[in-house]
Amino acid sequence: MAIEKKIDYVILGLLSHEDLTGYEIKKRMDTSLKYFWGASYGSIYPALSDLVKHGLAVKRDGAENNRNKIIYSITEEGRSYLKDWLQIPAEKDELRYETLLKLFFCNEAGVQQAISHIDTFEEKIEKELSYLIGAADVLRNNIEIDDTHKYYLLTVEFGIKTYRAYLEWCKEAKIMLNEESE
Repeated sequence: MAIEKKIDYVILGLLSHEDLTGYEIKKRMDTSLKYFWGASYGSIYPALSDLVKHGLAVKRDGAENNRNKIIYSITEEGRSYLKDWLQIPAEKDELRYETLLKLFFCNEAGVQQAISHIDTFEEKIEKELSYLIGAADVLRNNIEIDDTHKYYLLTVEFGIKTYRAYLEWCKEAKIMLNEESE
């Protein structure tokens, strides 16, 4: 394909595990992948069309209960395309948090507003950390059933360690801000 988009690889990766509808792809992105990748329907459906157009995926009618349902599958060419991409080192890993952006400029809003942003971030991280810990337990218990779980577990463990570090940072940041305001 002439223009390589990461969304293409994400979709092919998901399709390499199972056949999915566009809706199901979005659902996987909003659950399993949400901690490190995301996409909108507005990028998923055009990407699916391109993948089909270039022979990397196929679609079939999966109508049920009088509802139109298009199911996508990866082709052998698509698997090869995905495997080629997996051989290439990552181009860019980035961290983007609106909380950090707001903190960067919080001299305009003051210490209490900064602490409020940190508190909100901390609550969100605590909830997500609980989910990740539960997911890790499920994956560990099923790792022998499906070898793929080992790779899922690696990403979940990364998230757990990262989120624990975020919580430690929240405590330290609030201490620093409270000391400055005294």
